[in-house]
Amino acid sequence: MGTQTDHIIVGGGIMGLSAAWQLARRGERVHLIEQFDPHHARGASHGSTRNINNAYHEEFYLDLFDEAFALWRELEAGAAEPLLGLHGLVTQGDEAVVLAAHEALVGRGADVALLTPAAAAERWAGMRFAGPVLLGRQAGVGYTARALDALEAAAAGAGATIERRARVRGIDASAAGVRVKVEGADGSVRTLAAGSAIVAAGAWSGSLLDGLVDLPTLTVTEEHPAHFTPRDPAHIWPSFNHMFTPAQLDERGGNVYGMPSPGEGVKVGLHAVGHVVDPDQRTFAPTPEVRAAVREHVIEWFPGLDPDTGVEMSCTYTSTASGRFVLDRVGPLTIAAGFSGHGYKFAPAIGRVLADAATGAALPPAEFRLPAHGIGTPEASSPARP
Repeated sequence: MGTQTDHIIVGGGIMGLSAAWQLARRGERVHLIEQFDPHHARGASHGSTRNINNAYHEEFYLDLFDEAFALWRELEAGAAEPLLGLHGLVTQGDEAVVLAAHEALVGRGADVALLTPAAAAERWAGMRFAGPVLLGRQAGVGYTARALDALEAAAAGAGATIERRARVRGIDASAAGVRVKVEGADGSVRTLAAGSAIVAAGAWSGSLLDGLVDLPTLTVTEEHPAHFTPRDPAHIWPSFNHMFTPAQLDERGGNVYGMPSPGEGVKVGLHAVGHVVDPDQRTFAPTPEVRAAVREHVIEWFPGLDPDTGVEMSCTYTSTASGRFVLDRVGPLTIAAGFSGHGYKFAPAIGRVLADAATGAALPPAEFRLPAHGIGTPEASSPARP
């Protein structure tokens, strides 16, 4: 029959570890399977920093952000180092986008302000601004490597088993539960059995779930933000978003995001512009077009950065057509996929959503479920147990 547990989690990135923490703290038996070592650079969760960005206007994202922020603080209380650095986040560009986010955040009582370009440039001398600038004060960076360690420690401390250097070779789902064939680090193959499984495998989610769950198209791209050296070490840097109008996006390719990364410089990246890849056959090198576009943006909008100092990094995006996440349960399988380059900040709350779905306590928000992506009907993605 194989080894039996309550829940198998496939994928040990930020989402899988968040789900393991949430399930284990409820007393559920959890076995997480991850194919790589800690802090590997093959997926989407590595690196030192991510934006903690609340510049959304949709209530379902803002609800998730508020819950995640509280859970980050709870996790941080038991961690060895801070997990959040709230130096503020500025959003500029498409005025309609900026003003919609400001209105939504003000309506929720968030600590935000609209600044003029002159006022923003006076505060952050290394940047150039145009149009209204939204400042979110309860925003900034998340320290990614620290967060992964804190989540793993919290999950393991609550009883979860974290198995690394093990690869899933097959998933069999039925009304009786789930059986997962696992190849261990020593090459041996065995079967794990559980009442449910959460698949949070990033770029590998589509192939693992092929034939098991109807998914929307998940496009895997290799993205290449770069760290640039400030010209003046005394400059203060916020986290930032530069949102272009649809017409501008046709020319520029993607919106721009970034943040200060201690010891590495200031990260600047184009959002969702990378080339489509097989996650097992990546080049880890940007196209000349992306490299040139990032450099040109730095020249135009970041006078405080040296555009010739870019040190590129590589990560994957797994994106849906809408940019919304895929969170749902089909029979004994719970799916967490398509985080489209903006899921990190929400991770602890997504872990709670996945734990609720896996235990049958509640389905994920309707905006993320399969019917919202044009797959099936609401009745087709209901929990297997009440």
